[in-house]
Amino acid sequence: MDLEKHPQKPVAPAEPHAGIRASDADRDRIADILREALALGRLDAEEHSERIDAVYRAKTMGELEPLVRDLPATSTTARPAAAHTYGPDDETGPAESMVAIFSSSTRKGRWRVGRRTNAFALFGSIEIDLTEAIFAQRTTVINATAIFGSIEVRVPENISLRGGGTGVFGNFEVSTLEGTDSEAPVVVVNGYSVFGSIEAKPKRGKFIADLNRRLRKHLGH
Repeated sequence: MDLEKHPQKPVAPAEPHAGIRASDADRDRIADILREALALGRLDAEEHSERIDAVYRAKTMGELEPLVRDLPATSTTARPAAAHTYGPDDETGPAESMVAIFSSSTRKGRWRVGRRTNAFALFGSIEIDLTEAIFAQRTTVINATAIFGSIEVRVPENISLRGGGTGVFGNFEVSTLEGTDSEAPVVVVNGYSVFGSIEAKPKRGKFIADLNRRLRKHLGH
C-alpha cells in the first residue's frame, strides 16, 4: 500500500482520566448539573430521567462525562460542598448489614444512616424506614437482594430517591424523586429480586426539616 497516497488518520488520544473509577461525589456533581439543566429547560423530564439512571450506573469518569458534554460549560462548575450540613464523608467506612433468613428485620426511628447498607432477605422481610433518620452524608446507597423475600425502603418526601435493579419472577420498583433543595440527602437503592419484592418509595406526610439543626443536635454540637 502506498502510504503517501493513503495516509493514516490520526487516532484521537483517549482522555487520560476516562478509565478512573467514579466516586459518589463525582456522580453527585453530574446529577447536580443535570438537575440544573432540567430546571432551565435544557432537558425534558424523560431525558433527565434517562441520564440520571445512567449516572448511578456509571463506574468510570469516561461513562459520566458524556452525560453532560452537550450542556453549557457554565453548568459544569461544581457546587461547593455543604460541609456544615453533613458530617465527615468517609468512603472507606464499613457497610452496614441487614439480614433476614426465614425471619424479619426492621430499622426505623431516629438513627444515623451510614453511607452504605447491604440488605439481604431470603424467605424473610426487611423494612428500612428513613423518615426520621439522621443523614450523616449526602449520598446513601442501599444494596438490596431479595430471594423469595421482600425488602421495603421508605424515605421522606423532600429528599432525592434514585436507583436501579432487576426482578426475576419478582418485583423491583423505585419511585424516583428529585428534591427541590439542592442540599437534600440522596438515597440510591440498587437491587436484585428473585421470586421476591424490592420496593422504595416516599412515605406520605414525612419530611426532613432543619437539616443543620437536627444533625448538630444528634452529634451533640
